[in-house]
Amino acid sequence: MPPDIRIVEHFPPGAIGSIVTLHARHYAEHWGFGSFFEAKVATELAAFSMRASSDDLVLTATDAEGVCGSLVLDLNDPESGSRGAHLRWFITSDRCRGTGLGRELMTRAMAHADALRDGRAWLTTFRGLDAARHLYEAFGFKLVHEAEGEVWGNKVFEQEFRR
Repeated sequence: MPPDIRIVEHFPPGAIGSIVTLHARHYAEHWGFGSFFEAKVATELAAFSMRASSDDLVLTATDAEGVCGSLVLDLNDPESGSRGAHLRWFITSDRCRGTGLGRELMTRAMAHADALRDGRAWLTTFRGLDAARHLYEAFGFKLVHEAEGEVWGNKVFEQEFRR
């Protein structure tokens, strides 16, 4: 991981908007997602930030250009049930892909899940994000469900992974 990247366990001022922007720009450019997806990320991330607890894990990565990555481990998502911690808003900027930042964020998050949820965690994603899937599987996640859907505003094969 580059030495100029700093990871903090909170949302610095402006980080929530920057995380939404990272998602919106990346998924628009690479997957054709539009304003529905951006609004969904913004709404859900804002709702999380209003109910976040001290046992949740917020990881925000920054470099000289600003926010360059994020990962939230939501231990109190009411939809989680027995699935454990909900891994959410995991992204790195294009400029940081391949630097080890994603692996570092996952390492910290899974250590947190190990300590507080007996390692149980889950996430939703969609088919085609091969680099992310490889990373999830490297940390013990397994695909448990896949179906065509439009939860992100575009038709994709939605997937749920569990650890």
